[in-house]
Amino acid sequence: MKFLKPFYIQPPFFIAASGVIVIFVLSYFVPFLFGMAQLCLLLLLLLFFLDFLFVFLGKNKIEAERMVPEKFSNGDENTIHIQVENNYFFKAYLEIIDETPFQFQLRDFKLTATLSSKKLQLLEYSLRPLERGEYHFGDLNVYASSKLRLVAKRFTFNKDTMVKTYPSFKQLKRFEMLNINKNSLEFGLRKMRRIGHSMEFEQIKEYVLGDDLRTINWKATAKTNGLMVNLFQDEKSQPVYSLIDKGRVMKMPFEGLSLLDYAINSALVISNVVLRKHDKAGLLSFSKKVENRVVAERRSSQMQLILEALYNVKTNFSESDFSKLYTSIKQHITHRSLLFLYTNFETMDGLNRQLPYLKAISKNHLLVVIFFRNTELKALIETEATTIQEVYDKVIAEKFAFEKRLIVNELKKFGIHSILTTPEQLTIDTINKYLEIKARGLL
Repeated sequence: MKFLKPFYIQPPFFIAASGVIVIFVLSYFVPFLFGMAQLCLLLLLLLFFLDFLFVFLGKNKIEAERMVPEKFSNGDENTIHIQVENNYFFKAYLEIIDETPFQFQLRDFKLTATLSSKKLQLLEYSLRPLERGEYHFGDLNVYASSKLRLVAKRFTFNKDTMVKTYPSFKQLKRFEMLNINKNSLEFGLRKMRRIGHSMEFEQIKEYVLGDDLRTINWKATAKTNGLMVNLFQDEKSQPVYSLIDKGRVMKMPFEGLSLLDYAINSALVISNVVLRKHDKAGLLSFSKKVENRVVAERRSSQMQLILEALYNVKTNFSESDFSKLYTSIKQHITHRSLLFLYTNFETMDGLNRQLPYLKAISKNHLLVVIFFRNTELKALIETEATTIQEVYDKVIAEKFAFEKRLIVNELKKFGIHSILTTPEQLTIDTINKYLEIKARGLL
């Protein structure tokens, strides 16, 4: 009875059988149809038996393989390939059902293909994960039938495939060359005019028109009897840390991803840009305690360390402890550094509770607080109110939007930089802020 396990009767058989039954019923009233009904039944059973022999005789008549990426990119479309080969002597009609990970909740997934004898075909579909972690695939099921379509045989392949989903490395690749690409303005990145210069001396050279007169080296000028200037280069190897709040304020969803996931994707991109600018990139996350710490370095393996640290960062519903963050920074980040703090403040009260710690951190480091606009409130504000309830809702929405701007001004009073942005603009705005800080020589 083992052969019955992959045996499936197809819908055309039931349709044909229903037709035969109808003829048998009609033959009760029209007797000459009884012979026709018997003939049709015999023909149907004969075709059913022949179709069964065609499909079930022989082994390994269908070969299939699921080809998945080594890792998934969170929030992006990831392509899955299915390679199918037909070893039957006839054209095979295939239905392919891949048991995708439960996170996608695909209840009606099905691919179809028609494959000639001894031919191979490559099919593909895409999946968009919305959370990081492990994704487990089940069986790859291929149902093969002949042109008669009366019976089908199930072939099963690729049991228990697991793929890890990492922060959006596809976004990382998109931004990888933008700091040197002339077309980067199309992506929203701004050119920054260099104000002043750093104090890292490179060499002495002859003065040419356009050089900064403040850099004239008078001693070298006296020796050579010609104007000589000091040439400076951008300071390198400055520590830049991404501090990611993984408390309840980062649980809010936007287009399927949480604010935490947007922050993680942005932190990955900015770390790569920092390393390409010859600075040191580091990382830590915090909630009730500080975790996932990666010391700012410029080693070749730094991006992989950051990627692995971000891979399984989870948010929770607890209030983040900024005092623990301040203590950790005080103990472990001893050199003046640029700190990008990804968090979210909805009200001034929320800011005021944490402001003493932010002020203490900014005394020794250049702190940039990154928080989010509520895009749904913006849509509500822009909608015309027609009822008293809608007017009330609009006033409350404008109050919350105004508080966001107050938070920016409050941080500015204490010399703390801020970025108020939407989730989809987060990465670009963070890169622009980093480039602005570098251009102004603030660090």
